Amino acid sequence: MKLIEVSEEQAILEKTRCWVEKAVIGLNLCPFAKSVYVRNQVRLVVSGAESVKELQKILADECNHLMDTSPEELDTTLLVVPYVFEDFYDFNDFLDIADLTLDELELVGELQVASFHPEYQFDDTGPDDISNYTNRSPYPVLHLIREASLDKATQQYPDASAIFDSNIAKVTELGEEGWKKLLNTQNDA
Repeated sequence: MKLIEVSEEQAILEKTRCWVEKAVIGLNLCPFAKSVYVRNQVRLVVSGAESVKELQKILADECNHLMDTSPEELDTTLLVVPYVFEDFYDFNDFLDIADLTLDELELVGELQVASFHPEYQFDDTGPDDISNYTNRSPYPVLHLIREASLDKATQQYPDASAIFDSNIAKVTELGEEGWKKLLNTQNDA
């Protein structure tokens, strides 16, 4: 387990907050995010895990923490994973372990895990396809979502299935250079 210096952790958190505020909320990529974010119901955690085993334990701990905290206090968790999974495909493979972890904790139907990565790539797209940017983040992120909150949010959104198409249109209009400019990055979009 990596011991993270405070300044390093703060830099990672700041870059992640910037992505949440400018991309996820600013571009309205997730219409449900703003309400919980402005009410401080989003937990951002930087993991020092350097292996799958370490990360699985931290994921389990964060799932338990989320479930042990009232939704009014904590609605969702972004587990930032900067020290494992530079490779997107390794990260994507870990999602099976994340699902297994939810099953072992008997949290299937209570929580789900969404994923974001700097090199995110949807099936049947090339690495440079602009649609991938809808799920690109500065670092690998496991988003722990309460199923009840997701159900409630989707009931308030008339056509939740249209979000994906809308997001692709937004990032397509923005383009890769616009995405980098939005996040003030050179090479980390």
